[in-house]
Amino acid sequence: MKKILLHSCCAPCSAHVIQELSKEYKVTLFYFNPNIFPEEEYQKRLAEAKNYLKKIEIDLIEGEYNHDLWLEKIKGYENEPERGKRCQICYQMRLAKTASKAKELGFDVFCSTLSISPHKDAEMINKIGSGLSEEHKIEYLESDWKKQEGFKKTCDISREERFYRQEYCGCEFSMRK
Repeated sequence: MKKILLHSCCAPCSAHVIQELSKEYKVTLFYFNPNIFPEEEYQKRLAEAKNYLKKIEIDLIEGEYNHDLWLEKIKGYENEPERGKRCQICYQMRLAKTASKAKELGFDVFCSTLSISPHKDAEMINKIGSGLSEEHKIEYLESDWKKQEGFKKTCDISREERFYRQEYCGCEFSMRK
């Protein structure tokens, strides 16, 4: 079975994706989300992921939380709409770290749960992932997890598991909807 490093932003977005990937891969979750604000929100999402992963016996790797670095990266794009340039920079940063970590640790493939959200641009995510695949010489699994009722399925699992569900994407700029 190939080993896949799955970038994840939270347990609710991960549940269905993990179920699907586990059919063909040995899944390890990579929680790298310096975009999440405030840090208390980051910690809530991390704790929920840890609890769920322990229950389903999936390993977790936690990346560094450095919100100030993320703010530097998106500087000048704070007023961009969702799915705009700010999000593109954010996806690039998180997926680049995932690709790098996957390569470093000897994974066969990397992927992300980000495309499960109807608020995320799967085409943009996959384009970034494919470019990083070439750059890092590691396979990227293209996906649009919201298809075939993926978002509905992950919401159903979230209700069953009684996951903490946040009201915004993660960064302070997505709070202002």
